[in-house]
Amino acid sequence: MLTHNRRDEVLTAVGRVLALPERPPVVVVDNASGDGTTDTVRAWFPGVTVLTLAHNLGAVGRNIGVSALATPYVAFCDDDTWWDPGSLRRAADLFDRHPGLAVITATILVEPGGRDDPVNTELRDSPVQGPSWLPGPALGSFLAGASVVRREAFLGCGGFDTRLWLGGEEELLAADLAAAGWELCHVPDMVVHHAPSVHRNAHTRRRNGIRNTLWFTWLRRPVGPALRRTWFLARTVPRDRVSLLGALDAVRGTPWVLRERAVLPPWAEARFRALEHAQSQSTARRYVS
Repeated sequence: MLTHNRRDEVLTAVGRVLALPERPPVVVVDNASGDGTTDTVRAWFPGVTVLTLAHNLGAVGRNIGVSALATPYVAFCDDDTWWDPGSLRRAADLFDRHPGLAVITATILVEPGGRDDPVNTELRDSPVQGPSWLPGPALGSFLAGASVVRREAFLGCGGFDTRLWLGGEEELLAADLAAAGWELCHVPDMVVHHAPSVHRNAHTRRRNGIRNTLWFTWLRRPVGPALRRTWFLARTVPRDRVSLLGALDAVRGTPWVLRERAVLPPWAEARFRALEHAQSQSTARRYVS
């Protein structure tokens, strides 16, 4: 579980995880909170492992949490999400049954009210073609806060990149998993509840999301698809200061992108090519704040 300056929310989230019938070991990664999160979680839940980072590393905190566990599978959980009872057991059973499966993404219900998150339709109707043995629709990418991963695959592909921080960081890892031969899928009867925190900076998340999308696109996609996606973003993101800063951030990373550029093999590129139309029509993934 990743958290930063949301002490009250993380206490609720940890309590919910500990109440699951699966009784999973819990690791909380505190991304340098200044509100006493570490001490409070340790006092309330002495059986929970709390890793306190000296600096806010964003999604890389998940890498540290996964490395601290010895379990073969790891469920990600944010401090404003919680898993339905039975979902983690379902994931473990599916991973046991399908050794080529690296990531399972669940259905997301938005709280209060348990409303269907708009992204669920895209998950269920994914156009990505996968092998017939997959237990659900094949995916090109995933949503970290609603996913369970195979630890071996996650760490073997390097986890989340340190430069991406937070915001659309999953796409690059998903591409590298695909290039390494791993599969990702959606299992609709696994459920995550999401009560979006009011303590979030939507502008920062959008700025990072634009930057990270551009970085991923030019790190892994062939020139043609990269140009198409760049042009799509240029036409569709809000024309404001946040979008401009995101684009400038991406440009500043050009030397790194050119050094690290490694175009996906054809079978992995096919997944992202299949998603292009769906991404262009998506109402769930717009860069707005």
